Amino acid sequence: MKVPLVERVLDEIILVVFTLFAIFPIITIIATALGPQLGDPSGGLHWENFAVAWDEGGFSQSLLRSALVAILVLPVALIVSILAGYAFGTMTFPGSTVLFYVFLFGLMVPAEAIVIPLYYDFRALGLTDTIFAIALPQIAQSVAFGTFWMRTQFRAMPREVLEAAAIDGAGAQKTLWRILVPPAFPSVATVGVLMFMWTWNEFLIPLVMSPSGAWRTAPLALKIFKGQYTADAALMAAAGLVVAIPIVVVFTFTQKYFISGMLEGASKG
Repeated sequence: MKVPLVERVLDEIILVVFTLFAIFPIITIIATALGPQLGDPSGGLHWENFAVAWDEGGFSQSLLRSALVAILVLPVALIVSILAGYAFGTMTFPGSTVLFYVFLFGLMVPAEAIVIPLYYDFRALGLTDTIFAIALPQIAQSVAFGTFWMRTQFRAMPREVLEAAAIDGAGAQKTLWRILVPPAFPSVATVGVLMFMWTWNEFLIPLVMSPSGAWRTAPLALKIFKGQYTADAALMAAAGLVVAIPIVVVFTFTQKYFISGMLEGASKG
């Protein structure tokens, strides 16, 4: 069916308006970050704001800590989510429905409701102020969503594929990793990007689980930097961009798979 010219033009106008609406805050932050610091009358682009924010905020250490936490959380949460999603999506076993809803319960319980009891549990185990106290709760949160997401993907796979694999003598592990995961890669990439974003932006868990600040991650460092330089919008904007750059880089390199996975997830849901 041929779309009328007027409708196409209106669609383009709406898309341009929403695009401008989305990128305007980003342009504003970049312009502010490159502007003069408080009390500096000079003009031009002030690229030194990023160096000042980096040094004064100690972001080298906090970004490294955030990266280490993400490196621990992401592969563990992804592998567990794929395995659990495969089990719930393709197998029937006693208690599978109840157990799946236990996983879903993790999506409904906010971190604020469990972080204090978790802190006392980890303190009793001597794990506070360690990477495990920061990573383990986030692994649990990510697995709850990841299991739900991957179960949907695997349930949508044609049953004939599983039957053919069984006839060929493929075991459960071979069926999963060689037959089901490759076509589901966009969905895996999508949930991986989401897990990375959640882990990188997490504020409450590192704040509570590392009372000494030994594992102060990038969002915490940004909050402390804000307390020191609240009046200086240029340095605050520069620091915010420094913390956000890793997420932008990850999304830039994975956007093709992310969008494809989101569209597949929407169609299968």
